[in-house]
Order: sequence, then structure tokens, then C-alpha cells
Amino acid sequence: MGRCAAGRTLFSSGIDIAIIGGGPAGLRAAEVAAAGGASVTLFDAKPSVGRKFLVAGRGGLNLTHTEPSARFATRYTGPGQPDDLWASLLADFDAEALRRWASELGVETFAATSGRVYPREMKAAPLLRRWVQRLRAAGVKFALRHRWKGLRPGRRWSVDFAAENGPVTFEADAVVLALGGGSWPETGSDGGWIPVLEPLGVEVAPLVSANCGWEVAWPPAVLASAEGKPLKNITAVAGGNTAVGELLVTRYGLEGGVIYQLGSALRTMTEPELVIDLKPSHTVEQLVKKLGTARRHFLAEARSRWRLCDAAFALLGNLPGQGEFASAEALAATVKKCPVRLTGPRPLAEAISSAGGVRWSELDEALMVRRLPGVFIAGEMIDWEAPTGGYLMQGSFATGTRAARGALRWRDGGSSPS
Repeated sequence: MGRCAAGRTLFSSGIDIAIIGGGPAGLRAAEVAAAGGASVTLFDAKPSVGRKFLVAGRGGLNLTHTEPSARFATRYTGPGQPDDLWASLLADFDAEALRRWASELGVETFAATSGRVYPREMKAAPLLRRWVQRLRAAGVKFALRHRWKGLRPGRRWSVDFAAENGPVTFEADAVVLALGGGSWPETGSDGGWIPVLEPLGVEVAPLVSANCGWEVAWPPAVLASAEGKPLKNITAVAGGNTAVGELLVTRYGLEGGVIYQLGSALRTMTEPELVIDLKPSHTVEQLVKKLGTARRHFLAEARSRWRLCDAAFALLGNLPGQGEFASAEALAATVKKCPVRLTGPRPLAEAISSAGGVRWSELDEALMVRRLPGVFIAGEMIDWEAPTGGYLMQGSFATGTRAARGALRWRDGGSSPS
């Protein structure tokens, strides 16, 4: 230990690989690096690790999905993403590997009928507690309340932090950055790393909301009848992309898996709009037939004969410029293509995840920053997105695994980052 400029305390020995960020990607990177024989210290700005992991666990902790690997890899999107990249990343650490990993921690998992995989206990805290215990037993050191402030090359990398007792610097052979995206900032994923990384010449795409609700200027009559109620078993289209599932009508607009899946398409639209098929299991002709001899009040008749839910009935009854439906055919056609104009996504702080981050062009296949040799990126810091359903967690584990393996190879190669 010594002193350096501006009263900064320098810790110059003992760290092979520094992991910055204590979310799933950082914890996984620390685990892989320690298993590879490295001396590892994990830094985090918060007083404890895994905070976003715990927030994700409020819904039961969806760890991964049972979807076939070929389809699984297509769930990950991002501009400039190399071909077959995710197939390769998932081959390093796939859904079965994640379930085995959980089992080794004494956590049994199960697959729901949806294909989503959860811990049997449906809780995140027991798994996180056992995981941290195993990391400590493997020799991983934790430096908490350390906010990353800078990175400087030399014989080794100098990594600067703001700590409780003032500024400190640690030296390491390799660095894995896993500070998350910009969603749920209370967990530490606040995007504060961007003004630290960009001055080093690393190109970063702006962080935007992904897997988030979208706002709709609902007429008061819709909210009076439908707020808090679901649209189940629907199909929706946006920008040529299709999603199946359900939506929830909220005070401000729409939430749910369908709109999460279509978020990336909606962001590209000048006037974002969902076109919803409220009865995807029926054709127009079948719906008309179900209305039988009805000759007026078609929507009221359809409510019982088609079993329209409250939310669907409210939407159809309050479409801009629609008024009373003139025929069974007109109503059936609208039910199959019900337009909902959106005004924009909810704020980034509310989003489940974010898009944007370090551009793929800045990284090599080991997830090392090309212009910062020996520095690797993992998790939501990279410019990728995926829908909910276990894909986000799996992506964090897979990229954490790849980045740590790259850092181990860098350490063993002994090259200088200067």
C-alpha cells in the first residue's frame, strides 16, 4: 500500500483480476475467474451485492428458459451484433449449465408450463446468500462502497474508486466491467459508468428503456372500465414484428410481455402503434357466425357471445373516431386488427432492462475492449437487449462467463496494457 497523486491511497499488489459490479454478470465473472486460479477482488458501489438480482426475485426469479438453443439465441438483439455471437456465448454457458449451477448451490429449479425456469422456493435471497458464501470460500474478496471513478494503463491497470475514507486506487492485471445498464438505478445500475468510459475513447450507445411499459392517451371511459385489467391470449404486431401473450391496461398505458417483446420495433417507429388481434383463435368469418341473427348493438352482443373481457370491450367501445359499429363484419375486422396508438416508453428508471451500452464494434470475441487491452465488459453494459422470460439473466451469466475466461487468458499471457 502507498500514496499517489491527490491524496489517493494506492493498493499495488494482490489482485490478478478486478471485477467492478456486483450484479449477476459480475458475480459470475468473479466465480469463473476464481475457479481459474486468479486472485479476484469484486468492487461495488453499494453496501451489498446482488441488489438487482434480489429485485428480479420479487417475481420468483426467472433464471432461464427451456426454449431450444437455436431459438434461444435469436432472442438477443443489438445493432452491430456479430453473426452467431449469442449461439457461441450460450454454448459457453447455456440454460442447462445454469440449472446445474443452481443445483450445485443446493437450489432446485423447475420449468413452468411457459418454459420459464424458477427456483423451487421462488425466492432470490437464499440463492444469492449461498452464492456469495461460495465465492468467499473460493477466495473472492469483496470491496463494497467503492464507486468506480477511473481506469489508467501502465505496467498493470490502475483502477480508481471513491471509497468511504477517500479516493483509492487498486492495481490489477485485468479488469472486468459489469456495472449494468440504466434501469432500476436504486440497485446501482444507474449508467454512471458512461462518463468514466467515454473519455477513454470507448463508443457507447445511449441507454434507453427496454422491457418497459408504453404510454397511451386513454379516454377516461377506458380507464374507468379497464384500468388494472388484462388482455389475455392476444397477438400483437408492431413494425412487422409479432408477439403472443398478454397485456395489462394501466393508468398511463400498457404493460406486459407482449409490449416488452415489441419494444425494439416500437422504438424505430415515428408514430408507434400496436395492432392487436383480440381473438387470434378465430377468423373474421367465425366471429361473424357467432353473432348469429344480431342486427344492431353488435358490440354489446359480442361481449357475451365472443366472451370479450372488460379491457377488450372498453378498447373497442372507445376507439378514436369509431362510434357504433355498423355491422358484424366491421366489428369482427376491428377485433382482429384493433389499433392502439402509443405516445412513448416509460422512463428508463422504471424499465426492467435497458438497451444501449458499449457498442459491439468496440469489443472482440472475448468481450475485451479493443482499445483497452486487458479490460473486458459483461452484462447489460453491452448494447444488447432481450425480452423477459429468463433471457436477461441467462445473457448476464453467459457474458460474465466469457469475459472472465478472456481475463484469465490475458492474465496468463502476461502482456502489458500500456
